Amino acid sequence: MNQSEPFMKPNKKSLLKHPLHKSVPLRFRTIFISDVHLGTSGCQAKRLLEFLKATESDKLYLVGDIVDGWQLKRRWYWHQTHNDVVQLVLKKAKKGTKVIFVPGNHDESVRQFIGLDFGGIKIRDEHVHTTADGKKMLVLHGDRFDGVIACAKWLAYVGDSLYTMILKFNQVYNGWRARAGLPYWSLSQYLKLKVKNAVSYITSFEQALATEARKQGLDGVICGHIHKPEIRDIDGILYCNDGDWVESLSALVEEASGELRLVDWHEVMLRWEQSQFAPDEFACAQPV
Repeated sequence: MNQSEPFMKPNKKSLLKHPLHKSVPLRFRTIFISDVHLGTSGCQAKRLLEFLKATESDKLYLVGDIVDGWQLKRRWYWHQTHNDVVQLVLKKAKKGTKVIFVPGNHDESVRQFIGLDFGGIKIRDEHVHTTADGKKMLVLHGDRFDGVIACAKWLAYVGDSLYTMILKFNQVYNGWRARAGLPYWSLSQYLKLKVKNAVSYITSFEQALATEARKQGLDGVICGHIHKPEIRDIDGILYCNDGDWVESLSALVEEASGELRLVDWHEVMLRWEQSQFAPDEFACAQPV
């Protein structure tokens, strides 16, 4: 993920006007997204909607904090694009995509329905995903391995309020940067990387998740929660965090080969735009 890149929407006007244009989604075996935080002004629902429209997969994992119940309890906020995201996920499930929802701490109220299926969406506390090349990956949100939430939930609420304040500042500041022609910059990501305690917290979290996967005899773990997209080896365990749709606008995808890799909104939209014309279409479009 390159935070120095501005969130500029790829120009699709030429595609939409082209007489031979066919909107063909990018195909993945599996897509993992988490930490969308629908119900907050910081949620990048419009870009997530574009991402979901530009992609399709056999399986779609919603790895927690899809809806932010904490914020909705404080102040009701629900934009039409938030509805559109929910409706599109339901539409994908209806059309045959296997959707597995693993609730997180912000949508913990859904945990009372663990083990049930609603509208084609399976609700599970955790799940073991087998990749095309045989790797067995533990899929869970990860909040129960967060010492702050486990031991002092009130502190997590305070931290969430501070995080919301930082995001609001970020929106104003980046609005000014965009007008000045400067790229997007994330204050919260900067603080996470620069503050020693935050770095230590992230490292401890990652190691705890890897340890859990090892205890279960699995090859790796896929999680969310800390809003830090990452793929790395931790003592022989493949640790994957799919990031978030507040700042990094990232997802974890599994290719047909079984390879797991991180993508972001900007990359996917560019790939989608480039894929819309086949070579023969370009040839047909050339003047004689």
